[in-house]
Amino acid sequence: MGSAQTGDIDHVLLSEEQIAAKLDELAERIDADYAGKDLLLVGVLKGAVMVMADLSRRIKHQGVEMDWMAVSSYGSGTKSSGVVRILKDLDADLTGRNVLIVEDIIDSGLTLSWLISNLRSRGPASVEVAAMLRKPTAAKVEVDVRYVGFDIPNEFVVGYGLDYAEKFRTLPFVGTLAPHVYSS
Repeated sequence: MGSAQTGDIDHVLLSEEQIAAKLDELAERIDADYAGKDLLLVGVLKGAVMVMADLSRRIKHQGVEMDWMAVSSYGSGTKSSGVVRILKDLDADLTGRNVLIVEDIIDSGLTLSWLISNLRSRGPASVEVAAMLRKPTAAKVEVDVRYVGFDIPNEFVVGYGLDYAEKFRTLPFVGTLAPHVYSS
């Protein structure tokens, strides 16, 4: 596991089995909602890689395509200004497309809110959001999320795509970090 040890995890919030069961459920709903329609999944790098890979493989919809964006929020280390810079834009033209943004976690909602507005301005048929995790108590803006895996407390979590200093992303579960990791 490289320099990240399992002793660095305080407790497991969501197990690999819980995540898999939720992905099955979300994929079933997405298949039903987009039956007979095209579907473009838009993953937000880097955190959404795991969710995007696992969710897309469960979706039985034959017309599903994938694309990626990377964005960066301006602001100080502790608070986002909601001003976003696109680091990697989509390759796909969104005109008339059904777009489903795939996110690992929704925290303040500021960046996601900006992203939804940006993508809606490109003439798609629809823009919806699927997120594995959401922190309702951290929300600064109301974001309409069609598919939510789990609502979690406002704790710092890692694993399943979520990192601390680029580590812990590849853990198959979601857990909280032990204080010694970030207090040293």
